Amino acid sequence: MPNFEYTALNAQGEETSGVISAASDAEASQQLRAQGLYPTAVSQAGKAKAAPKAKAANNKSKAKAAPKKKAAKKGGKIKPKALMIFTRQLATLIDSGLPLMRSLSVLSKQEPNPVLRGTLSSLADSVQSGATFSESLAQHNKIFNKLYVNMVKAGELGGVLEVVLTRLAEYMEKADKLKSKIVAAMVYPFIVMFIAVGILVFLMLVIVPKFKEMFDGQDGSELPMISQIVFGFSDKMIASTLGVPNAAWLFVVAVALFAGVRAWGQTKAGRYKLDGIKLTLPLFGDIQRKSAIARFTRTLGTLVTSGVPILQALSITRETAGNVVVAEAIDKVHDAVKEGESIVTPLQASPVFPPMVISMVDVGEETGQLPDMLLKVADVYDDEVDGSVTALTSIIEPVMIVLLAGIVGSIVFAMFLPLIKMIESVGG
Repeated sequence: MPNFEYTALNAQGEETSGVISAASDAEASQQLRAQGLYPTAVSQAGKAKAAPKAKAANNKSKAKAAPKKKAAKKGGKIKPKALMIFTRQLATLIDSGLPLMRSLSVLSKQEPNPVLRGTLSSLADSVQSGATFSESLAQHNKIFNKLYVNMVKAGELGGVLEVVLTRLAEYMEKADKLKSKIVAAMVYPFIVMFIAVGILVFLMLVIVPKFKEMFDGQDGSELPMISQIVFGFSDKMIASTLGVPNAAWLFVVAVALFAGVRAWGQTKAGRYKLDGIKLTLPLFGDIQRKSAIARFTRTLGTLVTSGVPILQALSITRETAGNVVVAEAIDKVHDAVKEGESIVTPLQASPVFPPMVISMVDVGEETGQLPDMLLKVADVYDDEVDGSVTALTSIIEPVMIVLLAGIVGSIVFAMFLPLIKMIESVGG
């Protein structure tokens, strides 16, 4: 049987190397795993040393040929779905017995995304040079956040990298699904509102003035009140201020107001205030609160289950909360745990978390099953968000249609009512 040279990590995360006899590199990896080692590189003895110069020369020529392209790939970003697919594929390959280096090489060759393909090549080079996988991931912080890096680090130390990667893929899949539901609930009303405003402006600037010309000979007091209001509003929108139509001024004011609120939201006080408003908005606030709780419990539960220390897990969860008010509540939980207190006490003091969440976390702490309980809470609130989004959409859709029909119908009624009265008077 041929000999294979290997480099592996033990349970304490220390690197060790040696030679092992096996029929193939996959069998060598399995033998190492059976010994409690996590292989990072396995190659047949006699072949591993024959290729370094050629490989180094090849890498050197590639670096000279396209330095700008490689730099551009390293600094790019990828979509969450692409990262999730890569994570699941990497977990499958490692679980099948392939070494990390070979898994990264295989995924790099078949990856269609140029940014991710360049990143995988960089990761493979970094791991080959002696860095751990988590250290290599940390060099690409625009793609792999702290949650990703720390979970991989915990998987490396525990020798269960493939399990942690599978959990990461499931976490990202559920987080992306939850985000899509929230976006769908928020975008629909704004689209309908935008269409309604567009129709309103078109009627006021184009259609209403043409009808108004028909009644220029009449006294304004003879027109119905609704017609007077509509015609007067149309005249004000067409009129100019400083040589600019008032309709354009309304657009400028709306854009300036949006930009001002957005700039204010970038400040610490503004962000805190806006995030607080998001949690208390009618209809939408309940969805925002439930999604924040689902994100918090799923992130914390996934990290703790993967072996990340509780204080470090709370710090990462705080940074990925997505809401300053929720992040502040998590920060208080972190301080309480650091002082040796329970998680439940600061959760009770926060208005963000409902009694059901607090009760389930309390039970989880008492029974020593906190990670499982947190993930159960996340599943419950994912389902509640799904139900709330469905209910909200079913309510908003007819309301927005009726509102749009009411606005357009009122304008049309205001235009035709004087004409009807004119026809009646002529007929009489």
